[in-house]
Amino acid sequence: MATNWGYRLQAIVGVAMITVLAVVVANHPLTQGLVTAVPPLSGLEHYTATNGDLVDETLTTVVIVLGAFWPLYKPRPRRILDIAFLSHKRVFVAAATLATIGYFDWSTRLPRTTLVAVTVLLAMFAPAWFLYIRSGPQSSTRAVIVGDDLGAMERLHDAADVDILGYVAPSNVSPSETPGIRARTADARSTPRSDGGQPIARTAVGGEKRLADLPRLGGLSTLDETLIQHDADTVLLGFGEPDREEFFGALATCHEHGVRAMVHRDQADSVLVSRSAGGDLIDTDLEPWDFQDYVLKRVFDVAFAAMGLLALSPLIAVVAAAIKLDSPGPVLYAQRRTAEFGDTFTVYKFRSMVPDAEAGTGAKLSEEDAGGVDPRVTSVGKVLRKTHLDEIPQLWAVLIGDMSVVGPRPERPELDVDIESSVDQWRSRWFVKPGLTGLAQINDVTGHEPRQKLRYDIEYIRKQSFWYDLKIVTRQVYQVLIDAAGMVIGISNADSEGEVANGNDRSPQRADGGERDD
Repeated sequence: MATNWGYRLQAIVGVAMITVLAVVVANHPLTQGLVTAVPPLSGLEHYTATNGDLVDETLTTVVIVLGAFWPLYKPRPRRILDIAFLSHKRVFVAAATLATIGYFDWSTRLPRTTLVAVTVLLAMFAPAWFLYIRSGPQSSTRAVIVGDDLGAMERLHDAADVDILGYVAPSNVSPSETPGIRARTADARSTPRSDGGQPIARTAVGGEKRLADLPRLGGLSTLDETLIQHDADTVLLGFGEPDREEFFGALATCHEHGVRAMVHRDQADSVLVSRSAGGDLIDTDLEPWDFQDYVLKRVFDVAFAAMGLLALSPLIAVVAAAIKLDSPGPVLYAQRRTAEFGDTFTVYKFRSMVPDAEAGTGAKLSEEDAGGVDPRVTSVGKVLRKTHLDEIPQLWAVLIGDMSVVGPRPERPELDVDIESSVDQWRSRWFVKPGLTGLAQINDVTGHEPRQKLRYDIEYIRKQSFWYDLKIVTRQVYQVLIDAAGMVIGISNADSEGEVANGNDRSPQRADGGERDD
C-alpha cells in the first residue's frame, strides 16, 4: 500500500475517474439498450444527455460518489472481502442519494436508466480499484514510536516488525539511558527521510539496532506536526501509565490524521480495540462508525436539541422561577465531565440540591441511585429529578457539539479515576461522544453498577446506527412519561412528602454529588 497521503490521493483520483467514465459509458445509447433489455427494467426510457447537461450530470455524480466513499480513503489493512463489502455499501449510499435527487426533480439529476447503469459500473470497478492500490507496489509501514516509558517502548519493539522512522517522547525520556533496547527493522536498505534529512539506517533482516540510534522526532506536543512531516501511517503507543492528557491525546491526534494506532496487548484494557485476535500488537478502533453515521447522527442531534429548547422554552422559565423561589442559590448547576478521548467539558443542569451540597463530602454518587434518600435534594429538586426536567439545559451541550443525544453518559473526572481502578476497559467508553441517554440508561443501569454499565456502553458503540439511536430515544422518552405520570399519581395519593421521595425512580445515575448523571 502507498504511504498515507499517497494512498489517499490515489483513492480519490481513482474514484473520480471511474465515476466520470461510468457516467459517460452509461450515457451511451448501446448501454441504455442493454439496461432496458433486462425484463424488470424494460419500462425505463432511453435518455442520452449532451454537452452541458452531460457535464452537469457528471459533476453532480462525482461529488456525491466522492463523498460516499470517504471512509475508504484512509489507508487501513482490510481483507479482500471487507474491501468489496465496504465498496458496495458506499455505492449503495451514492445511488440512494442520486435517486433522492431525482425524486425531488432537481434540475441536475441522473435519468433512471443512466443511474442504474452507473450503479452497476461503480459496483464492478470501484472495489477493483481499491484492491489494486492496496495490492500494488507497496512501501513498508512507516511507524513512529510514541510514549514516555522505555520499558513499554521495548516491548513494542520486541513485538513489531516494521520500519521505524524514529520516536516521539518527552525530552526527559532518552533511549540512551537503557542501551539494551533494540529496534527491529525490515531490511538492509536505507530509508530516505521525508523531511530531506539523512537516511535512517536499517540493518539486515533479523538484525537488531539500538533504539538510541534512531532519531528523536520531537516531543508529545509536536506529534501532530511529526506525523505530517514524516508521512507516518502507524503509531506504536508506549506509555507506562495511559492517562487522559497524554495517551488519549495521542489517540485523538491519530484519529484526526487517519493514522493507524497500535498498543501492546498489556494495555488493551485502556482502549477500544478491534476484534482481531493474535499477536502482541493490537489495533485500536479509533473510528468505530462510518463517516455517514457521524453526519446523520450530528444532524439528528442538532435538530433534536434545537426543537427541544424551542418547545420547552416556556417550561424552562417556569422551572427557573420555581428554583429561585424554593431555595437560595443559582438556577443552573455547572460541573466538568469527561468527553471523547478523555477530554473534559462543562455541562449545565437545573440545580436540584442545596448550594455547596458537596462541600463536606466531595464528589460522590447519589444515594438515590441505590434506592436511598438524598437529604441534599430540595423540594423542587425532587420534582425535577422525578420528571427529568433538571436535564433540559444539557440540550445546549448537544447543540454546540459537546454531547450527543445518545451515547455513554459522561462521568465526572474524579469518579472516572475511582472506577478505572476496579473496572477494566472503562476508558473504552471514551471513543465516542457522550450522550444524554444511552443503552445503559434505558436498562436502568446506574453508576453503582459500573461493570454492567460498561458492557451496555460498548455494546452501543458496536451496534450504533441512526435507527438504533431512534429506538433508544423512543424508549427513554417513554420512560420519562411513565415517571412523570407516576409522580403525579404519587403526589395525589401520597400521605407525606417522604412517600414521594422514596417512590420508584427509573432515572439514570446521578454522579455529581446527587445531580443526575444520565
